Amino acid sequence: MSRKKGSVDRPHGRPRLARGNDRALLSRLLSELNQYPDRISNITAKLREALERHVSMLVLDMVGFSRLTLEHGIIHYLAMIHQMVEAAAPAVTANGGRVIKQDADNIFAIFDNPTQALEAARDIFMAFDAVNTVTPIERHLCGSVGIGYGETLVIDDSDLFGPEMNLASKLGEDLAGKGEILLTASAYKALPADRYVFEPLKFSTGRVEVDCFRFVRTLFEDSGGVRAVDLIKPDAVD
Repeated sequence: MSRKKGSVDRPHGRPRLARGNDRALLSRLLSELNQYPDRISNITAKLREALERHVSMLVLDMVGFSRLTLEHGIIHYLAMIHQMVEAAAPAVTANGGRVIKQDADNIFAIFDNPTQALEAARDIFMAFDAVNTVTPIERHLCGSVGIGYGETLVIDDSDLFGPEMNLASKLGEDLAGKGEILLTASAYKALPADRYVFEPLKFSTGRVEVDCFRFVRTLFEDSGGVRAVDLIKPDAVD
């Protein structure tokens, strides 16, 4: 399905610079909450005022960790993770984002809006393809991406907490297949109209159903009208 007309990006300005003491503030206020649970409304307001930002987050997961580690050893895979970061980080920066942290074979990045995150994801996969043209198959970089958008606690520009962060992680790490980009409903709704085509998906995880949207292709105008480009055809999950 294509993007519905009328949807627009809703920028919230550049994310503020890290103050460097967010984690200490979080720890102090959580300790206060545990000691005085009746103050939850006041403490929650303080935390949201100090740490909450409206951001889009991208969660990139390398595909094939177990298989590659068993076949080639952990050093081989650690070298691939290093190469993955070197390929992905410039794509994040070039699209106005910032890598928040790397955890094992995952990269977490934030952006002002989902358009930037989606374009970064596409550029990351293009960078992976470029690397794969000059490396043997056992060194090929493959990944999956989840993208969310909403109010999120950003801690010292090094960690993220919030419902959209949880969903993006679930999509990128567990539900997306190799070469797939999955967006939460909130991220999808915030994209500009008539620029992208998506496929709606529904996953059941335990007792929870997750609605999301799989990126299929982009649309752009040329002399012949609107045509589709950049079709992504995900392979099976390793």
